[in-house]
Amino acid sequence: MRNEGAVTAITAKRLTLALCAAGVIGGAVGALAVNHNNVAAETAAAAAPAPAAAPAPAVAAAAPAATVTLPDFTRIASQNGKAVVNIRVMGGMKTANRGNMPQIPPGHPLYEFFRQFQDPRFGGGREAPAPVFGAGSGFIVSPDGVILTNAHVVQGADEVTVKLQDRREFRAKVLGADPRTDVAVLKIDAKNLPTVPLGQSRSLLVGEWVLAIGSPYGLESTVTAGVVSATGRSLQDGVVPFIQTDVAVNPGNSGGPLFNTRGEVVGINSQIYSQTGGYQGLSFAIPIDVAVKIKDQIVATGKAQHAKLGVNVQEVGQAFADSFRLDSPEGALVSSVERGSPAERAGLKSGDVIRRVNGKPIVSYGDLSSIIALSRPGERASLDVWRDGKLVRIDATLGDANEKAKRAPQEELAQSSDGGAKLGLALRPLEPIERRQSGIATGLVIEDAAGAAAMAGVEPGDVLISINGRPVNSVEQVRDVMGKASKSVALLIQRGDAKIFIPVRIG
Repeated sequence: MRNEGAVTAITAKRLTLALCAAGVIGGAVGALAVNHNNVAAETAAAAAPAPAAAPAPAVAAAAPAATVTLPDFTRIASQNGKAVVNIRVMGGMKTANRGNMPQIPPGHPLYEFFRQFQDPRFGGGREAPAPVFGAGSGFIVSPDGVILTNAHVVQGADEVTVKLQDRREFRAKVLGADPRTDVAVLKIDAKNLPTVPLGQSRSLLVGEWVLAIGSPYGLESTVTAGVVSATGRSLQDGVVPFIQTDVAVNPGNSGGPLFNTRGEVVGINSQIYSQTGGYQGLSFAIPIDVAVKIKDQIVATGKAQHAKLGVNVQEVGQAFADSFRLDSPEGALVSSVERGSPAERAGLKSGDVIRRVNGKPIVSYGDLSSIIALSRPGERASLDVWRDGKLVRIDATLGDANEKAKRAPQEELAQSSDGGAKLGLALRPLEPIERRQSGIATGLVIEDAAGAAAMAGVEPGDVLISINGRPVNSVEQVRDVMGKASKSVALLIQRGDAKIFIPVRIG
C-alpha cells in the first residue's frame, strides 16, 4: 500500500516531520501539585460592652473550595528513570541523525558537547571529518540487557555504546532494526538491570497526562510532561498509528520512553512536527503495543516481518462518499490492485471501498495500512467491502511485504467514441499504437478537460478507465453512468504509470 508523507532530517528548515535523535538520558525529579483551600484568619480584640442589638439573620456556611491536584511525576522520574539509557553511535556519514545544533560560542559550558557531534560550524565551515557521531535514548525492558530504541538512532552505526544512569558504559549489539516501524532492539552484556514496566497504549485516552524522559540537546535527565493530543495518527506510509502529544520532545529524545501516570511505558518518542527542527507542540510516539510486537519478532528471528494485501488506496472524502453512495466518508478506496497479489486472488477490484478488516473499522486509509502491515504473512484478513452499493465479505490470505510488486492487470480492449459533455470532457478511443506503447488495453483518452472535471484536476492526456467503479469503454457507457449520478462521480484515471481516483462534483 502506498501512502503519502515523508520524514526528513531534524535540521530541516521547512515545516516537516523530523526524527528526534541526538542525546543522552537519565532520571530527574519534578513535582507539580496545586491545592486551593479557603483560608480564614481573624484577630480578636477587646471591646467594651455594647447595647444589645437585634440578632443578625442566619448566613449559610460557605462550601469548601474543591481541591485540584495535578499529577506528581517525581516517583516515575526517580524510580523508572534508572532504566532509561543514553545511546551513542559512531559510524560513517550515514550514521543516525545528529540534530539541529544551536550556535554555541567558545567558552560556553555546552561548547565541548556540541563540538563532539562534528557540527560543521565548529570546523570553520569545512566538512566534518569521518567518523561522525550521533546520539539518542533507549530504555531497558529485561534485566539481562535488552533495550528498545528507534531504528533511526542506530541506522548506519558501526559502533553502539550504551551508558546507564549509574554511569557504567557497555558496548551494545544491535539485535535488529525495523525501519518501517522505526523500532530497534539492542543487547548489552549485563545482569540484574533495572527495567521499566510496559503498559498498553491502546488504553490511552485523549487528554491523559504523559511524561517523557530524555536528553534534549545533551541536557541529561530532562523530564517533560504534557497530555495525549490524539491517538492513531497516520504519518509517512501509515504503518504506525502514532500517539500525538504536546510533550516537549527535541533532538536527543529519540528512542526514549513515554510514560503514563502509573509509571508504565506507553510509547517510544520518535518524531516531531517542526519548522525549525525543534519542538513546536506536536510530538509523536510509537505505541508500545506496536514496539513490543516488533521486539518479540526481532529477539526470536533477528528481523521483523510485515504482511501486504497488494492494493494502492486513497482517502475517502465527502465527494467519493457521494459518488459511491456511502453513508459516511470513511474507508480506504482501492485505486489499483497488484497483479498476482493476495488482493487480486481474493477478488478485490478498483473502486472497492474497504470499510472493515477483521471487524476493525477503517476510518482513514492509514488504518488499513497499519492493520495490514502489522500483521504477519500468511495470516487471514476478513474484509468488509463496499461494492455496487452494498457490503460484501472478502477473505484474503496476506502476503509478504518484501515481495516485489507486479504490474497491475489491464482490461480487455473495447471500442469507444467521443463524448462526456456533462463532465466537461472530450473523449476518444485509444489508438492501437497508444495501447501498445502505454500498455493500456481499454478506456477513453481525454483530449480536453473543462468545467467540473478540469476544476477537479483532470488533465488532457489522461485515460478514463471507469466511473464510480464501472469500466467505461464507450460514450454510451459514460452517458449511462452519468445519467444515474447525482452529486458527484469518482473517475478512475490512468496518468502515466499511476492509477488515481479523482472526485468530480456535478450537482
